[in-house]
Amino acid sequence: MQKIISYPLTVIHIIVFFLLLLVFHPIQLVCYKLGGYNAHRKSVYILNWFLIQSQLPLWNTFSINYTTDLPLGPSYIFVCNHQSMFDIPPLIYYLRQYHAKFIAKKELSKGIPSISLNLRIGENCSIDRKDRIQAITALIKFAKNVHEKKRSVVIFAEGTRSRTGVPRPFQTNGLKTIFKYVPDAVVVPVTINNSWKIDRYGKFPYGIGNKIELTIHEPISIQGRDHDELILETQEIVHNSITSTAFKS
Repeated sequence: MQKIISYPLTVIHIIVFFLLLLVFHPIQLVCYKLGGYNAHRKSVYILNWFLIQSQLPLWNTFSINYTTDLPLGPSYIFVCNHQSMFDIPPLIYYLRQYHAKFIAKKELSKGIPSISLNLRIGENCSIDRKDRIQAITALIKFAKNVHEKKRSVVIFAEGTRSRTGVPRPFQTNGLKTIFKYVPDAVVVPVTINNSWKIDRYGKFPYGIGNKIELTIHEPISIQGRDHDELILETQEIVHNSITSTAFKS
């Protein structure tokens, strides 16, 4: 019954979602041309607030929980698990004060209104996963900019989405590159729960009535830490806080 109800609600969501992308594409361009970085990033945050609200017809809600205060100042590396494309809008919106930038696959940097544009002009990083040299070069350039301008980073360390919520081992190369070129950064483990349920039926329809929760864990300084040990510790924190998968309640 729930799946039947979700069909018309998903259609409503999709229409609203893509209308928002179309409307905010020129808004982003105008903000970028006339107001530069700060005006553009504000337009991106407003867009992503609306994208979060576009889930309301599906009765899906989002919340964030900080286990400790996270003061402004340092560059943060938010290391997350990844369950759905709908992980991204709440991360952009809720972490807006930290100037968080994303690492994404190159395919997303073309052809998608608003999203591709932001990847290209918003100081984010697009990597070609089939071209190791391009990926490393782009990541180094990105990390240097983060370090110089005191931005923060959001990285989905598992490398791809888990459509069942079951966590995957962290990929280490990207994290180690960022650690190397942003040596004074602070790692912040982030656990995303329940967004996999939006995709529980596949690409269509979307799941309904889900509470997607982001948990921001205690920060960990990079300085003086062995990078392999730090990655394993971060992975353990993130994975241990996953509360549900397709194979357990």
